[in-house]
Amino acid sequence: MRSLGKLCRRAGFTLIELLVVIAIIAILIGLLLPAVQKVREAAARMSCSNNIKQLALACHNYHDQRNRLPPALMVGRGLAYTNDTSIGPNWIIMILPYIEQGNLINSLPAVTTSIQNYEAFSNPSGTGGSNDQGWRAIRSTVVKTLRCPSESFTDVMSSAVGGSWARGNYAANSGPDTPDGSANGASRQQGVAGGGPTFNAGGVMVVNWGSTIHGIEDGSSNTVLINHVRSGPIASDIRGSWAFGITSMTSGNAIGDCYTPNDTGCCSDDVAGCSDRPDMAMGCWSGGYGQVQARSQHTGGVLAAMGDGSVRFIRNAITPTTWFLMISRNDGQTWTDS
Repeated sequence: MRSLGKLCRRAGFTLIELLVVIAIIAILIGLLLPAVQKVREAAARMSCSNNIKQLALACHNYHDQRNRLPPALMVGRGLAYTNDTSIGPNWIIMILPYIEQGNLINSLPAVTTSIQNYEAFSNPSGTGGSNDQGWRAIRSTVVKTLRCPSESFTDVMSSAVGGSWARGNYAANSGPDTPDGSANGASRQQGVAGGGPTFNAGGVMVVNWGSTIHGIEDGSSNTVLINHVRSGPIASDIRGSWAFGITSMTSGNAIGDCYTPNDTGCCSDDVAGCSDRPDMAMGCWSGGYGQVQARSQHTGGVLAAMGDGSVRFIRNAITPTTWFLMISRNDGQTWTDS
């Protein structure tokens, strides 16, 4: 007769069997995670593409109303684009009504007055207007359409230049030249980074001027309108602040030490007070303002909206010459995908 103890005994896992099961589960999770990450990045990239598409269409709607694209940044007569305490509104503020954000302007009379004053003050041949800074009242507003879901630092408000700047990840293409060279629609020649050939380097949206669609001589489908940019990794780095004109425009790309999207050299961007982080493809010289490169955390490249409203993925492997030709409105050359 069996004892009661033997009848109640239950079989269990041995330690070795348990370890084998845990190891198998760990391997399965390891195989699954990359797939999950790819799906997540694909969704983020799709959302980002939709954002930049909306901004491009908003620029076109602005063009329909004003007969030209918005200026990248307005600067008053006698003032410099490097004077960050007296610059005017930027292109994003100009198109807010076209991305269902008109309430940001309409609810604050000071902002409306500031835009009107600066539109007159930024006219090189004008006499009216004033250095009205009321537009800064909306600088800390978070606008979802302006934020890339893949960006790590969009929640880090910038404390630079008076403080409380909300982040954004899209910038007007001001061309291969620096802002001083392209201002008011000027076009001069620049040599491609690394000793390459020389071409005309006019921008599409620049300081105090926006091109017409027909004025994009190389063709709107061949020329970048809006680039992706990254947010500064720390509060004192103002890069990627959506209302701050100098860092909401890309400029001086494919020349000098600012080579191609997501370049990994030090000092590539020129933004006062920035953090030089070439280890994360965010190299920056903090001594002043000038070059700003297209950057993103999307794997392998950046998103860009073309002048016709289409969205392209620009790979990091693009050559400096091709990148130059894509962002110049009047180089007179043709380019092919690399």
